Amino acid sequence: METKNIGIYVHIPFCKRKCRYCDFKSYEDKEELIENYIKYLKYELAQVGDGNSMDSKEGYDKLAIVNTIYIGGGTPSFIDSKYIVEIINTIKEHYTLNTCVEITIEVNPGTVTREKLQDYIKCGINRLSIGLQSTKESLLKQLGRIHSLEEFEQTYQMAREVGFKNINIDLMIGLPNQTLEDVIDSINKVLKYNAEHVSVYSLIVEENTPLYDDIQSKKLILPEEDVERSMYYKVKEMLEENGYIHYEISNFAKPNFESKHNLACWNQEEYIGIGVSAHSYTNNVRYSNIDSIEEYIKNFETNNEIDNFIFHEKQNKESQMQEYMLLGLRKLKGVQIQNFKNKFGENPIYLYHKELEKLAKQDLIEVDGDNIRLTKKGLDFANLVWEEFV
Repeated sequence: METKNIGIYVHIPFCKRKCRYCDFKSYEDKEELIENYIKYLKYELAQVGDGNSMDSKEGYDKLAIVNTIYIGGGTPSFIDSKYIVEIINTIKEHYTLNTCVEITIEVNPGTVTREKLQDYIKCGINRLSIGLQSTKESLLKQLGRIHSLEEFEQTYQMAREVGFKNINIDLMIGLPNQTLEDVIDSINKVLKYNAEHVSVYSLIVEENTPLYDDIQSKKLILPEEDVERSMYYKVKEMLEENGYIHYEISNFAKPNFESKHNLACWNQEEYIGIGVSAHSYTNNVRYSNIDSIEEYIKNFETNNEIDNFIFHEKQNKESQMQEYMLLGLRKLKGVQIQNFKNKFGENPIYLYHKELEKLAKQDLIEVDGDNIRLTKKGLDFANLVWEEFV
C-alpha cells in the first residue's frame, strides 16, 4: 500500500480576550470547558489516527506519515501547557511521524511563560508563531491586543533562551490610523529580532466584529488603497533586502525556513483538522467540524460524534485541478507545469489556455519556464486571478 503524507491541524478555540478584528472561531470566558474539550479532542485524534472512520470522518492507518503538525486558535498558549503536551503525546502514540516533522504552535504575548515554552520544546514542538501585529502601542490597543511591545520582546527573548530556532512573527498592515512610517518602524524592529519567518497580512474587515462596527460608523478610518499597497511593497522591499524570500503572498522566510504546513496546504496536500471548526482535506473530500464547543463535547458524550462533522465538497478531477491552480497561484513561484502534469496527466497551459491568455493580456500572470505565476500587478489583483479558477 502506498505511503500517504499528511498534516494535522489542531484547533484550540480559547482566548484570554478576543481581538477586535477577529472572526475566527474562538471564545473568551469558557475556561470551564477546557478540560473536557481537550479530553475529546484527544479522543478524536486517537480514533482517526487508529484508522477508525468515525462515520464521515476519514480514518488513517500507520502507513500515513505526518509531515507537519500545527496547533492554532484561538490562543493555544492561553491554556495550561500540560494539555499541549498531552495533545502532542497523543499524536505520537497514534500516528507515525516523519523524523523531520515540523510542529508549530501559535502563541500570544501575555499568555505565555518560560515554563510553557520549556514544556513545548520538551515535547517536540520546534516552531513558534508569535502574534505581534504592530510595534505601535496605540495600534495594539485599537486592535484589542492584550500585550505591549515590551511583552512581545520578553516572549521572543524567552523563546530563544529555551532553545527555539524557528520563529515566525505575525504583522498586520492596512490598519485604521496606521501610517507608512508605522509599518517601516515595525519592519525595522522585526529585522533586529532576526526571526526566521515573517507573515504580513493586510487587514480584512470582517462583519460582526467590533472593528467592523467602528469602521462602519466612521469612528475609525482605513488607509486609502494606494497607501495600503505602499505599505505592502515597502514590507516586501525591506524584508527581501535583508535576506528573506517572498514565497507566498503574505509570507517571507529565510532560506529553508518556509512554513512546511502552509506550503502543504497550498500544494493541495492532505491534512486532518481536529477540534471545533477545524477543516480537513482527505481523498479529495473537504469537510469540517462544527463551531460550538458545547455541542462538540456533548456529541462525544452521547456517542453522536457523527454530528460534529460537516461535509463540504467531494471534488471531481475538474474541481481538483481548478483548486490546484488557485492555491498554487498564492505562491510567488506559482504553479509548476510539470508538477501539474505529474499529478493530473494534463497540461495546464492547454487546459486553461483561455483563462491564462486573458490574464496574461491583463498583465496579471506570466509563464516563466516551467512556472505559471503572478506578475507584480497580479500581486495587487490576485483575487481577479483566483476568480478564473473558482
